[in-house]
Amino acid sequence: MSAYTSSMVLERSLNSQELPDARPELQRERDRLKLLLDMTNTLVSNLECRDLLRTVSASIRQVMHCDSVGVWLPDIEHVHLRQLAMDFPQSKGFVTEDLLQPIERSLVGGVFKTGKPLILDAMSQQVDHVESSEARAEALESGCALPLISRGRTLGVLTLASRIENSFSSEDVDFLTRVAGQIAIAVENALAYREIAELKDKLAQEKLYLEDEIRGEMDFEGIVGQSSALHHVLNLVETVAPSDSTVLLLGETGTGKELIARAIHERSGRKERTFVKLNCAAIPTGLLESELFGHERGAFTGAIAQKIGRLELADQGTLFLDEVGDISLEIQPKLLRALQEREFERLGSNRTKKVDVRLVAATNRDLETMMENREFRSDLYYRLNVFPIRIPPLRERPEDIPLLVRYFAQKYGRHMQKQIESIPGEAMKKLSSWHWLGNIRELENFIERSVILTRGTALQVPITELSYNGRNTPLTGTRAANERDGIVRTLKITSGRVGGPNGAAARMGIKRTTLISRMKKFGIEPRKML
Repeated sequence: MSAYTSSMVLERSLNSQELPDARPELQRERDRLKLLLDMTNTLVSNLECRDLLRTVSASIRQVMHCDSVGVWLPDIEHVHLRQLAMDFPQSKGFVTEDLLQPIERSLVGGVFKTGKPLILDAMSQQVDHVESSEARAEALESGCALPLISRGRTLGVLTLASRIENSFSSEDVDFLTRVAGQIAIAVENALAYREIAELKDKLAQEKLYLEDEIRGEMDFEGIVGQSSALHHVLNLVETVAPSDSTVLLLGETGTGKELIARAIHERSGRKERTFVKLNCAAIPTGLLESELFGHERGAFTGAIAQKIGRLELADQGTLFLDEVGDISLEIQPKLLRALQEREFERLGSNRTKKVDVRLVAATNRDLETMMENREFRSDLYYRLNVFPIRIPPLRERPEDIPLLVRYFAQKYGRHMQKQIESIPGEAMKKLSSWHWLGNIRELENFIERSVILTRGTALQVPITELSYNGRNTPLTGTRAANERDGIVRTLKITSGRVGGPNGAAARMGIKRTTLISRMKKFGIEPRKML
C-alpha cells in the first residue's frame, strides 16, 4: 500500500465515529505519513544541501514532538562530523549549526562508523562521550541517532533530542529509519550536484587558464615573434580593433594575414559573434557572387536549395575577405554597395537584406597598380583602404625565425609524438639566413618535413634543400640577391613609381609587367619606397 493510499485510509478512519479511542493514534500515523509525502516533494525540488536539510529538520521536529533535530555530515578528511543543519528553537546557544564532533569517541560518530541506530536515555548523565557537556547545558535527557545510508554507504547521521526522558521508542526508530533513508538519497543527490557544479567551475577556470597560457606562449593569439616589425603591426591591431573601421591587410602570401584578421576580431566589440572568412581566389568567379551574397532556390541551374551567403552569416560579426584583389570587376560594384549601404540581395531575389558587418580584407597584390590598369575599381579600393596594415615578410623579421622554428618543431613533435629537445646551431643559422619567399607558411611546411625525418631528440633539418633552385634564394651572396637590391635602389630613385616614362621599368630597360613579376618574386612593395 502506498503512503498516499495509507493516508487516505487513515483520513477516512479519523472521520469515522466508530473508533473514538483510536483517533490520537491515527492522527499520529497520518502526520507521519504526511511528513514522508512532504519530504519527498521537498527533497526532489531542492539541491542546495543546507537549505534542504534545514527544512526537513523543522518538519521532523514538529511531527516527532521533540526539541531538537540535526543532520551531521563528515568533513573532507573524515575526522569530524559537522552539524550542517539544525532545528532547535529553544536552544540556549550551546548546540549550534557547524558544531564539530569527532568521529572517534562521540555517540554520533559511533553511529556513523557502525551504521546502526542508537536510542539514548539519561543523556546528561553520560560522561564517557564528548556530547555530554552540551547535553547537560541544554538540559537534554533523551536522544536518538540514525545513520543516513544510501546504496550501502553511510553519508551522515540524523539526530533527535528531547528534554523529556524516554522520548523515543523502537517504533519511532523504525519510522525514522525510513525518514533517514529518504534524507540519505537527497544528501547523495545534493552532494553529486555540488561536485558537478564544482567540476564545471574548475573546468571553466582551467579553460581560461589554458587560453591565457596559449596566448602568453604564442604572444598575441597564435602570432609568434618579438621583432620590432611585428610589434609595429600588433600595435596597429590594438589601435584599430575596438573601432568598426574597415581594415586592409597588405602582405605577401604566407605572412599570416588571417591570424592578424582574427586578432582584430578577437579584440573588437564583435568578438562574441561570428568570424566568417572567404578566400576570393579559391572560388571560381561564377560562384563567388553566390558564396558572398547567397542565392534563392532556382536562381540558376544547380541551385536546388536556398543558400545563405558569407555576408549574411557575418551579420553582427566580422567578414574576412582574403585575396580581395582577385574579385572580378563584375562583382566589385555589388560588394561596394553592400559595404556602403549595408544591404544586399541574394541571387534570384528582389528582397533587400540589411546587414551590420565589420570588414577585414587582405591581398598580396598591388591594388594601386591594378587601379591604374583598370583591373580594380578605385571607389572600392578607397572604401577598403580606410586603415591599411602592411604585414612584413619573414625576411624583414629574421630575428623571429628561431622562435618560429622552435614553435613549429614543438607543435609537430607533439602531433607526431616525438620529443624534440634541441635544434642544431648550424641548422638554425641556415634557417635564419634563408630568404623565405613563401614566408611563414613555407617555413612551417619545411619544419614539419624536418620533424618527419627526425629519429632522435635533435631536429634533423635537411639543410641541403636550402639551395638556390630558381624558387628561393638566400639573403646575401647570390645573383638573385643582387638583382633584388638593384630593383629596390631603382624604386627608391623613382619614389616607388613602376610604370611611365620616368618609372623604374623604363630606367631598368624592361617591361613594366616583367618588373612587377620580379617584384612579386622578391616580395618588393613600391609603397615602401615612398
